[in-house]
Amino acid sequence: MSAAGEDTDAEAVRLDPDPFATFRIAQGYRIGDLVITSGQAAIDEAGNLVGVGDFDAQAAQCFANLERVLRAAGSSLAQVVKVTIYLTDMSHFPRVVELRGEYFRPPWPADTIVEVRSLALPELMIEIEATALAGDGRVR
Repeated sequence: MSAAGEDTDAEAVRLDPDPFATFRIAQGYRIGDLVITSGQAAIDEAGNLVGVGDFDAQAAQCFANLERVLRAAGSSLAQVVKVTIYLTDMSHFPRVVELRGEYFRPPWPADTIVEVRSLALPELMIEIEATALAGDGRVR
């Protein structure tokens, strides 16, 4: 942590290849020992849409992407303190609760789940963004 009065820099999280480069957005930022990610959707490393019409395939790709961004920032899924999950159909809510148990451990991250009319691409069903600790930070 920085001492009082010191500047804190934000460093962009970089991936190679970066499937979001064409959209002109950063994958996320590391600010000191905190990582803030962009929303992760069902787009693979080559920029291809994954799992059209298949919620589980899209969710798995979202979590894989989230994990990749967090690792690039010096973090992990175990260090996530807050997630926001966007769904185009709230009927998937029970499945999201199950997925939280597959990808996270107690103490559970803070969470917001909302239904939206649509996401960046019409075929997308889920998007996940997160805030996590970095480095040696532990969730207790």
